[in-house]
Amino acid sequence: MAEGKIKIKYVRSTICAPQKHKNIVKSLGLHTLNRVVERPDTPGFRGMVAKVPHLLKIVTD
Repeated sequence: MAEGKIKIKYVRSTICAPQKHKNIVKSLGLHTLNRVVERPDTPGFRGMVAKVPHLLKIVTD
């Protein structure tokens, strides 16, 4: 599997979200809304995004 990059955007606040969801967002390196980070395209990162699809979005350019 070729190691590519995915861009993850923080689109919704974690206020009133369960602590597990907050931990996932923080572990991805997202702190402020509308921030975009670039991470390796691995099953681990894809799984983290899949756990909180209502808070994050994968950006395609």
